[in-house]
Amino acid sequence: MGTLNLLGLAKRVNARFLLTSTKEVYGDPLQHPQSETYWGNVNPIGVRTARIARIFNTYGPRTCLDDGRVVSNFVSQALRKEPLTVYGDGKQTRSFHYVSDLVEGLMLLMEGDHVGPFNLGNPAEFTMLELAQVVQETIDPEAKIEYRPNTEDDPHKRKPDISRAKDLLGWQRTVSLPDGLPLMVTDFLQRIFGDNKITLGS
Repeated sequence: MGTLNLLGLAKRVNARFLLTSTKEVYGDPLQHPQSETYWGNVNPIGVRTARIARIFNTYGPRTCLDDGRVVSNFVSQALRKEPLTVYGDGKQTRSFHYVSDLVEGLMLLMEGDHVGPFNLGNPAEFTMLELAQVVQETIDPEAKIEYRPNTEDDPHKRKPDISRAKDLLGWQRTVSLPDGLPLMVTDFLQRIFGDNKITLGS
């Protein structure tokens, strides 16, 4: 949060920002000496780690309206009658799970004997275009889609294997995207428009 606050300050006053990192990002290097382009050889699940949850895209009420994540973007844009911005060809995939599913998984992790890591996410993949279509169906079937050049290093596919969470924590997602999204939309409606409600799906 400190870095985020300072980035905001630097943007407001048009200042240069210096981020200092650490050699620890190289881990136990397989390349010697280490150049700046080396990705490192870090053991993220070794004995020096604590309880670890690897969280995949989460959505739901109280999400920041402008946090830059794709579900928030699409919902805010559709409610404001703006085009849904899809980057690249829209075929890149992500998994989206509802916030209550995430909270349940975190609680099971903290209350159990296993330290992880555990993937907490929805094993059902959605392309960006499929997500846009679910948002259209939920909010406004007439919402337009606007394509923009893709961002650099955008991962093409993301889908969690939640076998360990199922076997060791007894956890899996229970809320589907078509069921959870309207709950998020209702919250966004209230925060964007207050009492001036609009009709969903029309």
